[in-house]
Amino acid sequence: MSLQRPLSRGQVEPTIGLINVVFLMLIFFLIAGTIAPSPEPGLSLVRLDDPEQRLPEHALVLDEEGDIRFQGEETDAAAYLSALGDSGVARIMPDRDAPAEALVRLSQELRAAGAERVLVMGERDTQ
Repeated sequence: MSLQRPLSRGQVEPTIGLINVVFLMLIFFLIAGTIAPSPEPGLSLVRLDDPEQRLPEHALVLDEEGDIRFQGEETDAAAYLSALGDSGVARIMPDRDAPAEALVRLSQELRAAGAERVLVMGERDTQ
């Protein structure tokens, strides 16, 4: 008769690893959210049902008077596209009170200056 105890393998709980992964993801999203640039001060975006979400760092701002700004300075369509480089995608962030004629004229100027696509950015409807 043998007096040895049988070897039992305890089941290892993977919860510590899972907690670490979730914690790292939380930290990543908190940092990414604070680094993301905010729109121009005083700009109230157009409400769209499902806008294509992009970071606004390369967006052309159309304010309520119809003036065009890029990174805080007044500009025109050709200068904006040359600052973008080879992207070919122009992004417009219009103010909610911007005249529609100015938005149409700006998108036509961007297309004429060589933009392949013109995207209008807005805020997502939360209702």
